[in-house]
Amino acid sequence: MKAKPCLPVVLIVMMVVLGLSMSVKADEFTDTIEIYKKSQVVAPFFTSAYGYAVFPTIGKGGFVVGGAFGKGHVYQGGKVTGEASLIKVSVGFQAGGQAFSEMIFFEDKRAYEEFISGEFEFDAAASAVAITAGVQAKAGSEGASASATAGPATGKQAKADYYKGMVVFTHAKGGLMYEASVGGQKFSFKSKE
Repeated sequence: MKAKPCLPVVLIVMMVVLGLSMSVKADEFTDTIEIYKKSQVVAPFFTSAYGYAVFPTIGKGGFVVGGAFGKGHVYQGGKVTGEASLIKVSVGFQAGGQAFSEMIFFEDKRAYEEFISGEFEFDAAASAVAITAGVQAKAGSEGASASATAGPATGKQAKADYYKGMVVFTHAKGGLMYEASVGGQKFSFKSKE
């Protein structure tokens, strides 16, 4: 019976998360890529990576039970090879909502094919690194990632490297959320062809 009062809150949070992440326009992909190219840490990955995935807006929210959702494009050789969906469900101490963008770089063909194989999930062992030294934070089980809230040109850049063939960067777009939860990002892929 204790779960019933929490259920309406969870449903409202999930609706907000979906609303924040559903409206992705084609030019948002280009705009998001340009933001990341301005970072001294991220820029080299555009030339050295085998491919990458771009999620212009991911909505994330929760109150004890939380979730995140976003849609993105996967690129190889500078061309879109398909669409990806991201979903995350988490349980633990958390409250609030946030919108952010995310880029995942694939070091080689093996990492790229692992991601596009169908259902891919980051493991909880991956750690986070911040793009700017002033906003370093752990992002949970979202892979080896970096986060910046004020943009990539706002301070000294932290170093980032591949973890199991992938590196993830995030850029907060708005909102406020405190989270200390368990759960990992899961991805599904649909080929363009």
